[in-house]
Amino acid sequence: MYCYDEYDQKIVDERVAQYRDQVRRRLGNELTETEFLPLRLQNGLYMQVHAYMLRIAVPYGMISSRQMRMFAHIARKYDRSYGHFTTRQNIQFNWIKLEDTPDILTDLASVQMHAIQTSGNCIRNITSDEYAGVAQDEVVDPRPFAEILRQWSTFHPEFAYLPRKFKIAISGGKEDRAAILAHDIGLSVTKNAQGEVGFRVLVGGGLGRTPIVGNEICEFVPWQHILTYVESILRIYNQFGRRDNKFKARIKILVKALGIDEFRRMVEADWADIKDGPGTLTAEEVARMASFFTDPNYEILPDHDSKLNEFKVDNRNFSNWMLRNVKPHRVPGYAIVVLSVKKPGNAPGDVTDVQMDAIADLADRYSFGEMRITHKQNVVFADVKQSDLVELWQEVNKLELAAPNIGLLTDMISCPGAEFCTLANARSIPLAKLIAERFESLDFQHDIGEITLNISGCMNACGQNHIGNIGVTGVEKKNHEEWYQIAIGGAEGNDCSIGKILGPSFTFFQVPQAIERILQVYLRERIDEGERFIDTVRRIGHQPFKEHVYSMDYEDEPGQSGDGERSVTPAEYVVPFYSPRF
Repeated sequence: MYCYDEYDQKIVDERVAQYRDQVRRRLGNELTETEFLPLRLQNGLYMQVHAYMLRIAVPYGMISSRQMRMFAHIARKYDRSYGHFTTRQNIQFNWIKLEDTPDILTDLASVQMHAIQTSGNCIRNITSDEYAGVAQDEVVDPRPFAEILRQWSTFHPEFAYLPRKFKIAISGGKEDRAAILAHDIGLSVTKNAQGEVGFRVLVGGGLGRTPIVGNEICEFVPWQHILTYVESILRIYNQFGRRDNKFKARIKILVKALGIDEFRRMVEADWADIKDGPGTLTAEEVARMASFFTDPNYEILPDHDSKLNEFKVDNRNFSNWMLRNVKPHRVPGYAIVVLSVKKPGNAPGDVTDVQMDAIADLADRYSFGEMRITHKQNVVFADVKQSDLVELWQEVNKLELAAPNIGLLTDMISCPGAEFCTLANARSIPLAKLIAERFESLDFQHDIGEITLNISGCMNACGQNHIGNIGVTGVEKKNHEEWYQIAIGGAEGNDCSIGKILGPSFTFFQVPQAIERILQVYLRERIDEGERFIDTVRRIGHQPFKEHVYSMDYEDEPGQSGDGERSVTPAEYVVPFYSPRF
C-alpha cells in the first residue's frame, strides 16, 4: 500500500500544528464557535448529539495492521472503546472531547493517517473496490489511480470551497463494487479494443434528497488525461453550481438542469484548454504509484485444498461461512475473506478496540498485514491461503466477526441515526437490531438469498437507502413517535437503480412487519430459488408488494403482531441500543 514520502508527512504534520493552535484559541475563547466551525470541519470534526464525532480518512479503504492498532488505541484512550466503519470506507469515533483532538491527529500522523477532507464542501475520501488487485474479474487495478486522485485532490486550492461536498469512486472490475453510478463522479478503469487503458467517466450521480443515477459523460478518456478531465468537470461545477440553496448545490442538480449534452459541451470546452497541461499524467508517475501496489510474496499453491473440502462437509457453520464470506481470488490457492461486522444484535459497522487489535494481529498472520474497509461497513482480508481458512474462521468466530451473512438480509448498511446525528429524523441502529433479530434465522436468510437492506435516519441517505433492494428512511419524529418510508427496487452495481417508495410511512415497530410482508410476496412470486429479490421486483413491479403490505393492520406497540409473529419484549427497546456506552 502507499507509504508517505517526506512531503506527505510534512503536510500532515503542519496541518496538525495549525489545528492544535486553532483548538487552543477556541478553548481560550479567542475564536467563537462560528469562527471555529469551518476550521474543525476541515479536520473531520463534527458536533453531534452527545459529543464531538471525528471522522478519519481511509483512502480507498486500504489500511495496514499498524494503522488498525492505532484505531484501537484511539478507541481506548479517547472514545468509549469502539469505532464505527462508514459507507465511505472511513472510520469515525462518536465520543470525542475537543481538547483531545490535536493529540488524536498527532497519533494518526505517526502512522501516516489524518482526518483532512472527511468533511466540508471539498473533494471527500476517494473510495474504490474492496477487492481491488485480487478480484478475478478485474480489468485494471484501480488503486494507483485512486492514490493519484487522492494526492491531486488533497488541498487542491481551486476546489477547497465547492458549492457542496463532492464524492468520487473508482472501480476496475467488470462488475462495479464501488457504487460508481451513485457518486458525483464515477470512474471505471477499462481497456478499449486496442488494449489501451482509459476511463469510462460518469457524472451527476448521488443519493440524498434527490437520488439520481449518474450519466455517462465520456465513454473513454485515456489514462494520461484523467486528472485534467476530472478537473474540468469540477471547474464547471465550481463555477456554475448553486450556492444559494445547499439542498440544490450538488453537481447532480447542475447536470440535470443543463442536461448531460450541454454539461458535456461545457466540460470539453474547458478541457481543451488544460488537456495537455501540467495535470497530464506520465508513464513514469503511474509506474511509480503502481510500485506501491505490487503483489505480496504469493506462494505457488494448489488451487484446491482437500482438507478444506472435508471440513466443509463435516461442519455446516463453516460451510455457510465459506459460501457467503469467502470470495474467489485471482491467484490459485488464495481466497478473499470478508469479516462480517453485522452480527445480529450488534450495531452495523461498530468494532470494539479488542476486535480491532485482534483483526490487526490476524491480518499480520493471514493477509500480509493489510486489510480493507468496505463501503458496506465490513472488513476484507484480501490475500488468505486456502489452507489457512479453517484456522482463520475459528479465530474470527471467537471475535464475533464470522456471521455467514455477507450479501444476505442481516448484512445491513445503517447510518448512526438519531442516537448520534443531529440531522437524523429517526433512529437507525435500534431499528437495524430489531430487523436483524426478527430475521436472524440463517435458514430463512439463505432461502431469501441475495438481498440488500439499507437504513438511513434521514433524507441525507448516509446509509445509502436509495440503492438498497429494500431501503428504509427516517422521515419524521412527531409526538415522540418515529416514522419511516420503505422503498423497494433499488440496487447498486452495473445495473444501478433508485428504489421506489411503496406508500405511507410506518412506525418504528411496524417496519419489521412491513419487511416481512414484502418478503412474503417475493417468496410467493419468484420463479424459482435462483431468482433474486431485485429481479422479482423488476419483473412483477411494485403493485403486488404494495397491495400486500397495506392490506392488513399493523401492531403499533411491541408484542404480538396481527400476523402472529413472535412477540417483542418492550423492555428490550425502552433503553437506547447504545446505553452501555453512554
